Amino acid sequence: MKIVILGAGVAGLSVGWRLAEAGCTVVVLERARPGRGATWAAGGMLAPGAEHGDADAAEATLAARSAAMWPEFAAAIEARSGQSVSYRRDGSLIAAMSQAEWDALAARPAKGTEMLDTDAARRLEPLLAPDIAGALYAPDDAQVDNRALGLALALAFVKAGGVLQVNEAVVSLETARGRVLGARTPFALHEGDAFVIAAGAWSGEIKSLPADALPPVVPVKGEMIALKPVRDALPTRLVWGHGAYLIPRHDRLFIGATVSREGFDTSLSDAAEEWLYTRACALLPALKHWQVVEHWAGLRPGSPDDLPIVGETTIANLYAATGQYRNGILFAPAIADALHRLIVERRQVPEMAAFDPKRFTAQALAAGARVR
Repeated sequence: MKIVILGAGVAGLSVGWRLAEAGCTVVVLERARPGRGATWAAGGMLAPGAEHGDADAAEATLAARSAAMWPEFAAAIEARSGQSVSYRRDGSLIAAMSQAEWDALAARPAKGTEMLDTDAARRLEPLLAPDIAGALYAPDDAQVDNRALGLALALAFVKAGGVLQVNEAVVSLETARGRVLGARTPFALHEGDAFVIAAGAWSGEIKSLPADALPPVVPVKGEMIALKPVRDALPTRLVWGHGAYLIPRHDRLFIGATVSREGFDTSLSDAAEEWLYTRACALLPALKHWQVVEHWAGLRPGSPDDLPIVGETTIANLYAATGQYRNGILFAPAIADALHRLIVERRQVPEMAAFDPKRFTAQALAAGARVR
């Protein structure tokens, strides 16, 4: 079975690797460089405890399931690629900056989390501001080095026999009799038995598809900055609060992230840098003495309801693995497993029903499908 995948981000490479390991012939077509889009620009957080406490039930379930798959997934990537992805599970602290925020955190689903008063929170993270009201502790939250992950996945995929075509953008998908016959690039027509749209923010830009088969993905811009310590040690775990999140990564602290819908613009703004820096300093006052050493932007794949778009489209041999918004890295192993079951085993994946691409067809919307 030959499968053609559009996009070499974390989704496309994870799906491609899973299918190649299963014995499929897999070609991944990438418009630029593998793992250098949203995968590179992300924070690498695997934090269902911090990020999904009040999420849509189906999305929260997916987040928990995929997070549980990550230790084995990371170990397998490292074993196949020979590259470290720096998976670490040392928890999240979600700081409450006021009594109202404390009350809101306390009202969240408490499975696997613990409420800490100010003193207990600062014992876990001494850099936290002394005037916080307390914090929610999610000990099972983790992170991975997303920039290393893209390269490692590409290597694992190629070592499994996959073909990675870089700098080869898909211009159109050619269809006939209700099936996709091939993916056309400026250089070739890549034929296959099945096709997977995993092109991130560009997933909605593919030409020649019927409107109801094209994933309604839009780019969502996010800017981040990195700080380098002057005297203090880095935090030992993820820190959330005041609208921002802080990620210790090697010798830097990543601060993220803004959210704006500005098309495919990735220009950087002083206002975004100042907003991120100010929010981070409110959480950890010592950061006022740290240096800003990097500022970047990426484009997340958003959807009309902010939920992933995963599964078979209205075209029988065309699948989607996109729309993950802020959670592409967290969801990667579960989505790879789902696409394997759908394409190779031809089995339904009930836990992915809420993310069915067909929920955006005119008929589904008329029947009351939810769009945020």
